Amino acid sequence: MASRHRSTPTIAPTHGMAATPMAFARVVAEAYARRGMSSAAALVAAQIQPQDLQIETASITARQFETLSAAAMQELDDEGLGAFRRRLPWGSYGMLARASLTAPTLGIALRRWCRHHGLLTDDIRLQLATAQGSATVRIEEAVDLAAHSSAQARAFCLLHVLRNLHGLACWYVESRIPLAGVAFPYPAPAHRAAVDLVFQQPAGGVRFGATAAELRFDARYLQLPIRRDERAMRQMLQRALPLIVLPWRRDRLLVQQVRQVLRERPEDARNASELAQLLATSARTLHRQLRDEGATLQGLKDEHRREHAQELLLRTRQPIKQVAARVGFRNKKSFARAFKNWTGQSPGQFRDAAGPSTHGP
Repeated sequence: MASRHRSTPTIAPTHGMAATPMAFARVVAEAYARRGMSSAAALVAAQIQPQDLQIETASITARQFETLSAAAMQELDDEGLGAFRRRLPWGSYGMLARASLTAPTLGIALRRWCRHHGLLTDDIRLQLATAQGSATVRIEEAVDLAAHSSAQARAFCLLHVLRNLHGLACWYVESRIPLAGVAFPYPAPAHRAAVDLVFQQPAGGVRFGATAAELRFDARYLQLPIRRDERAMRQMLQRALPLIVLPWRRDRLLVQQVRQVLRERPEDARNASELAQLLATSARTLHRQLRDEGATLQGLKDEHRREHAQELLLRTRQPIKQVAARVGFRNKKSFARAFKNWTGQSPGQFRDAAGPSTHGP
């Protein structure tokens, strides 16, 4: 993925762990060669010595590879780096990302992305399917990619497309989406450990020799809402390539599950033990995972109570004492104190500021 702005990098800091296989850089150099162009300037920008390209055990940093790829995609005007029979002009993947931005959920966004990818090239087809609680994104090869480029370029292409999609999915919902498994239809390469790292060590590992390239994750992530807007998209497209290398630390799935239970079954989730039982976990694990996500159970309960109270105050003319009881407070005084801490206003002030209600009794 790349932005539409062309600006060839001049230097690439090489700090960070050198865990990206030199084989990836070799694929980029091959793309230049197939076009009869020199990769020298791009290699210099990435601080990669040409003679090091042939060292099988060599590695570079993620930043070096980002710089090399960005330069190549602009100079070749091909974000597919020569993997497909037709070039993917600079900005193609940014266009796909923007086309999916207005989707209400991740599932709809990914289905759009997969469908629209076919407008860029018909060499591969991407499909999103769900079964038994698992979501799978699968790549079907309509042509022999290796015959067009090379076996190494084919392998990198399949890896790049899946990692690009996974990185974008995480970005859309601002959440780490742990993968249940990843598979590729070619023998395990010498750098298979690096492939594990690229996909953040999937729970089911990375399998080679499969019938097709695919990745799997919990289908519940498909229901998460898109959390980004056009402004965030513009910022991301200025430097989108790190999406393929930077892991996400925060997983919003549990927070979303807790919110859903509090919204739909509050009477069955009066404390951590009851809520944990509904979510098939322990209270201790529930608290720990929420803490890892930067949330607390009490904070989520307060958020739910606040939203429910505001809705009742705005949409009904129920007495404040009754609103307090409906959102779980024992008396009007404690409710008023909590509501003022949440909003800076008393319940009455909040209702008066909103004007006459047009809904409910």
